[in-house]
Amino acid sequence: MADIDAAKGFYTGFLGLSSEEFNLGWVARFTSPDTGANVQLVTRDASAPEDSVISVQTDDVEAAYAEAQQLGYEIVHPLTKEPWGVYRFFVRSPDGAVINIAQHR
Repeated sequence: MADIDAAKGFYTGFLGLSSEEFNLGWVARFTSPDTGANVQLVTRDASAPEDSVISVQTDDVEAAYAEAQQLGYEIVHPLTKEPWGVYRFFVRSPDGAVINIAQHR
């Protein structure tokens, strides 16, 4: 990860993980104050062209996909219903990290 501070808006705004529990510049944790869901940034996928560095679960992957497109984020792997039961897409954050946004069926 090139610059956690540069990616902060992606994780706190788009993903809603607005509480920064810690940030040492090379490792950081962002958490949702409402749900407690969190992601810690510190990386072979069966069907995507690139590996994701983290996965984020959502209840509405189609809405997340539409929002990512509206915000102009690069879609790395299109919205796909995978044979193993996950509905997902990969999006590239501004810092270059590939994020797996998934909804379990």
